[in-house]
Amino acid sequence: MSIISTNGLVKIYDEKTFPIYATNDISLSFEKGEFSAIVGPSGCGKTTLLNLLGGLETPTSGEIVIDNNIITKLKSSELIDFRLHNIGFVFQAYNLIPVLSAKENVEFIMHLQNYSKSERNNRVEELLLSVGLKDKMNKRPSELSGGEQQRVAVARALASKPKFILADEPTANLDSKSTSDLLDIMQSLNEKENMTFIFSTHDSRVMERARRLVSLDDGKVVNDEKIG
Repeated sequence: MSIISTNGLVKIYDEKTFPIYATNDISLSFEKGEFSAIVGPSGCGKTTLLNLLGGLETPTSGEIVIDNNIITKLKSSELIDFRLHNIGFVFQAYNLIPVLSAKENVEFIMHLQNYSKSERNNRVEELLLSVGLKDKMNKRPSELSGGEQQRVAVARALASKPKFILADEPTANLDSKSTSDLLDIMQSLNEKENMTFIFSTHDSRVMERARRLVSLDDGKVVNDEKIG
């Protein structure tokens, strides 16, 4: 059963002046437990598609269904609440809060979800252990390497126990060792916990790990290949 599906998804920028089709009639579905990558050249629509799947952008037309919820029909306030409880995000730029420690960054979303202090402490410790950073939970982002900051971002994305993780170019700013370590962690979470990951990437190191490659060009799906 699909956890995410799209039907005729179109996103047009500058619709009234010089229309640019960032996504053009995309119909896709993703099953629970997938480790998939949306790939293609710069400007092909990868990030836009990921943002649409995550409810960060509104499509010009078409439908997005997540776990039987048509998110394209939700009001803005409903969509914010839905994202909070169902979708985890990992961004290229990490997007950590600089004045907060690794622990505080991870538990921030749990504050919004009204978890108790003991629940937050237990969950954060478990997550930072899973990404190999339990000994650095009190460090601020400026005291962590890029790879460590991105691992904090992964832990933060998992904190809300989302239905899936959307990762937009998560390895773009990382060296080979950090990329390998990060992908090992994500792959382990995918295999052991059946966590669904959908990447947007042009990084061959991510593509080599993916079990499905969805290729875009000019906003359209030009190939959809399952691997292994």
